[in-house]
Amino acid sequence: MLVLRRLAVHSRKTPRLLRQESTHAVSATLDSAPATPLPIEAITENAASRTSKTVFAMKKYKPHSPGLRWLQRPVNDHLHKGRPFLPLTSAKRKQGGRNFTGQVTVRHQGGGHKRRLRDVDFKRTAPGLHRVERIEYDPGRSGHLALLTDAKGTKSYILACDGLRAGDTVESYVAGVPQSLITSMGGDLDPGMLAARTIQRGNCLPLHMIPVGTLIHAIGTAWQERAKFCRSAGTYAQVIASPKTGYAVVKLQSGELRRIPANASATVGVVSNVNHHHRTLGKAGRSRWLGIRPTVRGVAMNAYEHPHGGGHGGGRGNKPTQSIWGWKTKGYKTRRSVHNQNKFLVKGRPRGKDKQARS
Repeated sequence: MLVLRRLAVHSRKTPRLLRQESTHAVSATLDSAPATPLPIEAITENAASRTSKTVFAMKKYKPHSPGLRWLQRPVNDHLHKGRPFLPLTSAKRKQGGRNFTGQVTVRHQGGGHKRRLRDVDFKRTAPGLHRVERIEYDPGRSGHLALLTDAKGTKSYILACDGLRAGDTVESYVAGVPQSLITSMGGDLDPGMLAARTIQRGNCLPLHMIPVGTLIHAIGTAWQERAKFCRSAGTYAQVIASPKTGYAVVKLQSGELRRIPANASATVGVVSNVNHHHRTLGKAGRSRWLGIRPTVRGVAMNAYEHPHGGGHGGGRGNKPTQSIWGWKTKGYKTRRSVHNQNKFLVKGRPRGKDKQARS
């Protein structure tokens, strides 16, 4: 009875984990041939099902202190526990939201833990197989990073996709299809066979090589240009139309359809840390650790500090909703319909009743 009681006490101290299916990519080495690629349907369907699940793996804690009661974090046991690769980092000089005169130009910024900037390769122009050394946490972004090593020993950081693990291999086809792959296919570049060999999680390809329906992230806007779209945790886009006229149509998560040049690059898969938006910090101190200062309501300020301020308690009265600088903030359009024409926009994101019908 004593042993069972001790085991029960020990089990109560461990964090409570919610169940989730773990997905690991097939591992391969640089010296061996690449593993059997996943089918295109499996990559797209598995990624879509992961993003649509309501059950997610989060770590919760026993409320031994008030700051632990509402703390909730994603389960990321696969992350590297040590320091980053220092040659690919640089110092970050903080300004605290102030300009060169010391005046606050960006509110709600200041303090926070000391950080180093990671030099992330958003172009992916280096050809050949790259082995994933480890998956790292990056304090400057919501997604995780993957440290790669090529056959020559050169290291680089890329944005890790969901399911990528240490020991996996990724490849970039931005510079073209390698001759070894063409030879292994018998010299015939069949589109279906080529897609089956190249469409793998973490591979970077031009949009004209990506089949319709594939989920992608880290999308560029021109040839050999840095990735601009879908770089946050859990974000992705979907190829809707093939580039017959030099442009591929991509559907973003907001519902917006955009034309992107066919020679622009994108990475297959969904950005890692898909449960980032389910986290709760649990206390105000963790916001300060992240460099986020408190947000004070306008009605709680003095009259000279905010248009809503002043008075002996109560609300703002009959005043219209304004910002701290006196600009009207609700019910007014903020974009110029004439001067902000976007020639790459096929269909705008749903707004108003269209957005409610979509949800």
